[in-house]
Amino acid sequence: MRISSLLGGAHPTVSFEFFPPKTDVGRQSLVNVAGRLAPLAPDYVSVTYGAGGATRSLTLDTCLSMKGHISADVMAHLTCVCHTEEEIARVADELWDTGIENIMALRGDRPRDRQDDNVFIDFQYGSDLIAFLKTRHDFCCGGGCYPEGHSETPDLEVGIDHLKKKIDAGCDFLVTQMFFDNEYFYRFRDKARKAGINVPVIPGIMPITGVAQLDKFENQFKVMLPAQLHEMVGAGETSEGNIEEVGVAWAAKQCKELLDEGAPGIHFYTLNKSVATVKVCGAIGLVGTQGHAVD
Repeated sequence: MRISSLLGGAHPTVSFEFFPPKTDVGRQSLVNVAGRLAPLAPDYVSVTYGAGGATRSLTLDTCLSMKGHISADVMAHLTCVCHTEEEIARVADELWDTGIENIMALRGDRPRDRQDDNVFIDFQYGSDLIAFLKTRHDFCCGGGCYPEGHSETPDLEVGIDHLKKKIDAGCDFLVTQMFFDNEYFYRFRDKARKAGINVPVIPGIMPITGVAQLDKFENQFKVMLPAQLHEMVGAGETSEGNIEEVGVAWAAKQCKELLDEGAPGIHFYTLNKSVATVKVCGAIGLVGTQGHAVD
């Protein structure tokens, strides 16, 4: 089923993001995680795609594995950095032929050892990728967006202009990068609407589970953490369990407020784990649309 057809219904969607495991142990662990998340009746799950296509075959394998272990639609991530048009066409055909019609289409980050612009071969932007995919097959395409601005485009107004190009290219819905202050989401959503961007915008949420994440969020992803959250995490540093409790409570509060404000769904960045996400959903009684009885 096309993800776009799930959005805007009577109930918000619930979705989970995974990354492709590289070992047999990791693959079995992810199968176990999927089993623990299945009772939440997710509407779809997504599988990431490594920089420069580093996990290309693993992404497809993981997508197919998820189709066999969880009753949800599967969305494959696809990035165009370091890829030719011919390579993207081959990947797109392979996904379509295996029954995957939902793609999160992204430009992708430069590989760490390649900071030159030569990594953008036949596609310069995510909008170019979306336009190409739409001509190749009747894909439902999602796009990424950044409520606090992208690290390469910190000016939110410029970012909105770039985002408009994705929509014009055929992007069907948007999923945000993680954020920890809902005001960023509301501001971004309102600016997008004012610019004529009317596709569903799904907030991406990641519960904090350890203190080591804080530096990565702020320095690598350029995501700001509210002072109150910093203080709460600091108070829980004596126990990783306490930090997880803080992270779960904060994320649950975020989700409830977002849904009360009309968010079409919640997309959880799971890091291939289940405990925190299960706790967040349990705290607010959140399940996917499949988990609601038909009226």
